Amino acid sequence: MQRLDKFSSLSKLKKQSNKGVPVMLKIAFAADTLPGQHALVLTVAAKRKLGEQGLKLDKKLGGALSRAVEASHFTGAKEQTLTILAPAKTRLTRLVLVGIGDAAVADASLFARVGGAAAAALNGKDAQAVFLVDCFKESKLAVSEAAAHAALGARLRSYRFDKYQTKQKPDQKPALKTLTLASKDFAAAKALYAPLDKIAEGVALARDLVSEPGNVLYPETLAQHALALSELGVKVTILDEKQMKKLGMNALLGVAQGSVNAPRLVALHWQGDAQAKDKAPVCFVGKGVTFDSGGISLKPGAGMEAMKYDMAGAAAVIGAIKALAGRKAKANVVGIVGLVENMPSGNAQRPGDVVTTASGQTIEVVNTDAEGRLVLADALWYAQETFKPRCIVDLATLTGAIVIALGHEYAGLFSNDDALSDQLTKAGKGVEETLWRFPLGDAFDKLINSPIADMKNVGERGAGSITAAQFLQRFIKKGTPWAHLDIAGTAWQEKDKPLSVKGATAFGVRLLDRLVADNFEAQ
Repeated sequence: MQRLDKFSSLSKLKKQSNKGVPVMLKIAFAADTLPGQHALVLTVAAKRKLGEQGLKLDKKLGGALSRAVEASHFTGAKEQTLTILAPAKTRLTRLVLVGIGDAAVADASLFARVGGAAAAALNGKDAQAVFLVDCFKESKLAVSEAAAHAALGARLRSYRFDKYQTKQKPDQKPALKTLTLASKDFAAAKALYAPLDKIAEGVALARDLVSEPGNVLYPETLAQHALALSELGVKVTILDEKQMKKLGMNALLGVAQGSVNAPRLVALHWQGDAQAKDKAPVCFVGKGVTFDSGGISLKPGAGMEAMKYDMAGAAAVIGAIKALAGRKAKANVVGIVGLVENMPSGNAQRPGDVVTTASGQTIEVVNTDAEGRLVLADALWYAQETFKPRCIVDLATLTGAIVIALGHEYAGLFSNDDALSDQLTKAGKGVEETLWRFPLGDAFDKLINSPIADMKNVGERGAGSITAAQFLQRFIKKGTPWAHLDIAGTAWQEKDKPLSVKGATAFGVRLLDRLVADNFEAQ
């Protein structure tokens, strides 16, 4: 296998990747004192209830804060904001009130959304702001934890991908550069935020990768981005076309054969549990179709530009490994990403072709636009043969049918193991990357039987997401816990949400990190 630790153009890639990319929001921590000439964010509970610092500020302003709240529609409801410009008797440029709802039930996830709401409200002229996480007697969440998660939410919500916008006016660019979280126990908040900051970096990487256009990000360059994780102690192995051919990965190679950009398969091995080096790792597998034209089964032209994000599963895996390595997670985790470009050409795979996979099973390719499952078939087999994992989770923007079923609120979950399914569902709820489980069974599996091969790559029109999962399950060895996440509806969004702006979401990065933290990390 080819180890590209000494890839000659890695330094060149770094320079190109950093060119034009805005610096991420800087987070700092300080004691809960009122700032000088900056913007101030202050948390307010339901029914316009002010906390300790809010009451002090209101007294300093002669009750002006209470009067402003009473005169508005602001009630302190979850994530609600009210901006007061240049309040009298202070040097503040603006005061942003953000609601936390019932302080007794406000949890870490809520404070992350509150941080996101604050970042959105501060997207004006202030380069610096102080976020005062106030104290309420009925709060069950420590103020330090609330501040740490508010910082995470602000960092995630402030993400922008504008490296190719060369004519933006200054007032069109986000001004906020530094957000200081102020709380009573700011030292504890800073310590709690440290690993969250590494998770945010993993999310940012995944969003960057998904946002890049297909002429910039293709299998070789995406592999180089993955290679950069070696600087964090991740062992990176990259297979080229010749090596994959030797391993019999004809399903993956068949998808790639119509493109001038050669495919790659990347293995990222984070061995963070030194006491259990011989223990089977957790394995994540990602679909990495850097651009999906549909191949000979060509997609409609309208909206095809969005198919640059058909590698969002691979981006989530790479981002999750970056997060785990960045925070030095005490777990052994492997990420596998199959990277191809699906293009029509005189050498492209034809509908009706039969390919033999690395597992030895044969596939009749009925539709070349059902290519992701072909890539995953060989990637899943390679993962099991090479690493013999304790469990496998794959992520893929696999089917449009999952969007019909779930819209853009949930990702589809398919699994052969109830315990793993429950762990994923709980992890998803914890970071608000929610999953909905679908059934698997023999009746669905029969729909992908082929008259001339072991299987075909699409079933009937109905149950499209389920038959796609059944296809993948045929490449899972007996006794291996496995789950498939269809993230086609959650990898990209057309409107701003509490923790992300329009565009790439990096769905799966925080979910996988939480899965490891809750279930597979040594204490």
